[in-house]
Amino acid sequence: MEGVISVLPNQILELHTTRSWDFMGFPSKGKVGSPHEGDVIIGLLDTGIWPESDSFNDEGLSSPPSKWKGKCQGANFTCNNKIIGARYYNSQGFHDITDIKSPRDSKGHGTHTSSTAAGREVAGASYFGLAEGTARGGVPGARIAMYKVCWSSGCYSADVLAAFDDAIADGVDIISVSIGFIGFSPYFKEPIAIGSFHAMKKGILTSCSAGNSGPYPQSLANHAPWILTVAASTIDRKFVAQVVLGNGRVYTGIAINSFNLNGTSLPLIWGGDAANYSAGADPDISKYCYNGDLNSYKVQGKIVFCEGAVVGTSILLANGVGAIMADSSITDFGYSFPLPATIISVEDGLTILNYIRSKETPIATILVGETWKDVMAPNVVSFSSRGPNPIAPDILKPDLTAPGVDILAAWSPVASPSVDPDDTRSVKFNIISGTSMSCPHTSGAAAYVKAARPYWSPAAIKSALMTTAYIVDPKKHEDLEFAYGSGYINPLQAVDPGLVYDAYEADYINFLCMQGYNTTTLRLITGDNSSFCNTSKPGRAWNLNYPSFSVAVEDGQQIKAVFTRTVTNVGPPNSTYTLSTYIPASVDVTVEPSVLSFSSIGEKKSFTVLVYGPKIAQQPIISGAIIWKYGHYVVRSPLVVYTILPGTLYPSPSMSQKKANLRVSSMHHKNGILKHKY
Repeated sequence: MEGVISVLPNQILELHTTRSWDFMGFPSKGKVGSPHEGDVIIGLLDTGIWPESDSFNDEGLSSPPSKWKGKCQGANFTCNNKIIGARYYNSQGFHDITDIKSPRDSKGHGTHTSSTAAGREVAGASYFGLAEGTARGGVPGARIAMYKVCWSSGCYSADVLAAFDDAIADGVDIISVSIGFIGFSPYFKEPIAIGSFHAMKKGILTSCSAGNSGPYPQSLANHAPWILTVAASTIDRKFVAQVVLGNGRVYTGIAINSFNLNGTSLPLIWGGDAANYSAGADPDISKYCYNGDLNSYKVQGKIVFCEGAVVGTSILLANGVGAIMADSSITDFGYSFPLPATIISVEDGLTILNYIRSKETPIATILVGETWKDVMAPNVVSFSSRGPNPIAPDILKPDLTAPGVDILAAWSPVASPSVDPDDTRSVKFNIISGTSMSCPHTSGAAAYVKAARPYWSPAAIKSALMTTAYIVDPKKHEDLEFAYGSGYINPLQAVDPGLVYDAYEADYINFLCMQGYNTTTLRLITGDNSSFCNTSKPGRAWNLNYPSFSVAVEDGQQIKAVFTRTVTNVGPPNSTYTLSTYIPASVDVTVEPSVLSFSSIGEKKSFTVLVYGPKIAQQPIISGAIIWKYGHYVVRSPLVVYTILPGTLYPSPSMSQKKANLRVSSMHHKNGILKHKY
């Protein structure tokens, strides 16, 4: 039919789910762009929003900006001067009993991300008394527009594309997308890549979560170069819940435990001693505490020690009252459970098991959760998806990292406050982790830059955020930039980066053509019949004006790359930037010229980067940086060199999908086991 660009299967996408802004050095008052925050509109594609939350009150806010063309859709949902637009989409027409047929949020995820990006200040916010303080978003004065595309059954690609279309037409400034595919697809089959390309054409930056399939390499989602791809890192606060045994020994676990047993010791039993034989379980099965495997006669009224992390419903169903879980894979973020619970190390678990076996009547208690200072923060969290880029090895991804661990933000009061979807408790704020949480931090930061620099392009805003990021300690991350990209976001500095690497639609079209796209496949992305490729012969993407440098070397080949970059002066008119580079001695980097002199704002200067080195094969990532300095300005871009298999510079969609499926299958577990979803 005329007007149809392409037809794609309606696939399912996944959701990627107070202290954080302060930890980034981003104060609540006195920021450069604050007077203009009200002119900036953040559009979020998510599970909806709870409009009555205190985080979305509109006290003191003026009417929406005159550019706004959106609407408030659905019954029993009222917008205000904070939430100025709300729509919902459900192309499948399927609704679970828990779904609300309006932009209203019954899952909590969209309320959490919205308030993280742009929530108003709310004093006395906490999760059952934990993490109490003032909750706020990055740009409390900015406006929010919600596009509900996610339901109990997932987030469908047709709805995502429709939401992008509406958000662009409505007049949003930033689009925040904490969802993504599990798997790799070419850009012309990927709705977020297509939608964000159209947003970029209209001057709108799209910020996306990298995914929660880490720490596996090449596991990240949303890797198109016109997208800002965000990993998740810790902040300097972690939640612990301690176990005290009857012998007085104390063990520290990781959990957000809101239940207070008041120090009361209760009978303690090992799951292996409570096998439900009638259900076909034995001690080797019941020790993991899966659903239906526990003997309720033996578990009733007891704390259960489990050799693995579970949701906790299995213990509640067996009339247990608490859970101590041994799992050394969960060490850097906390879960909330529907009962008193904590996750300890496997080593401590062995000690507890020995205690149980040595006592006729073992007892224990689980203390209410505490917040401890994490002096090692920020670290990229284990679940955060890693690079390298699975589609375009010459583009370094993720772009940067932001707070995404144990984040307190607003929540839907009808959504479960724990990992148990049947938990009927109600909260106004919740603490969860995920790249879904890091994405709105970056969206808020981008909105802050947009408020201060309203005429900057999406690429300029992205460049400013990347080149001013805090340097992350490489000694803590063996995968280096594949974990954290350019570094840890520094919003305050991003409004004054000195220089930016700018790019527009024509630059990305040239990139796509060099990736092997022809005119036909190119137009599936651009939607423009005037778009064309002069050549469809694949080539390196080193001339895309990107704020980072990536050299992918096929095994056995020499390190050899030539990059061309252009920077635009957005700092003082008369300024001279000098070069500083860092790279291990095995690699030689030459930059010409090594001095960039500017006489006006908006002036552009180009430079060439030559990277040479010996033949390499099967080498881990080599990490360096190219830095331009003038006065207090430090414009830093990471440079990485790494090896890939021969013939994989331009992976085919079928090969990428196979890799993705393998990644996903390794994370599925038996019913009742924890699986990170946000």
